[in-house]
Amino acid sequence: MALGTGTAPHELRFDTGRICLDLLATTHPEERLGSVAVLSAWITGSGLVPPGTPLTRADDAWPAAFRELRGHLARLVRDRPAPGGAAYDLALARVNETARAAPPAPCAVPGDDGTLVRRLAEPPGCPALLAAIARDAVDLLTDPLARACLRQCEGDTCPIVYLDTSRGRRRRWCSSEVCGNRERVARHRRRAAALTHA
Repeated sequence: MALGTGTAPHELRFDTGRICLDLLATTHPEERLGSVAVLSAWITGSGLVPPGTPLTRADDAWPAAFRELRGHLARLVRDRPAPGGAAYDLALARVNETARAAPPAPCAVPGDDGTLVRRLAEPPGCPALLAAIARDAVDLLTDPLARACLRQCEGDTCPIVYLDTSRGRRRRWCSSEVCGNRERVARHRRRAAALTHA
């Protein structure tokens, strides 16, 4: 990727520190969950399922269901309004309801070389995958230490929220390679412009 460029629309990111936050990141810089194929790539890339897991049950309703959960998570994580508001309470109720379903059941099976690898007992359904994300959000939102590490990217117009686990908790951007580079390029241009006009 060239210096100062953003993430390409087809690229998926998994650098927020939590699966539920990675789902929130799928809105930036534009909608990324518009098709079953891209959603399937996101599900595998996020680690919700082991690599090579067939998503045979995926259909056109899945992206809409993931986007709906993402909207509720945004209200709870990104907007962070005080409890008691109608929109907050509805989002919280929907996330809790989604978390009640059983997540995909993992099992250990011998791999080609005899070492144990993780597989799913059966192809996952949409409610099971959504439940795994909702449970991750419940864990995040109810853990005071994790909540204290939530940060909004300082990049211009970047809405990404991430978990800051850096030493000293001084991480400023969702990605040093994306927003960090963009900020460094802008700073360099400002300095160069100031020298030119001096």
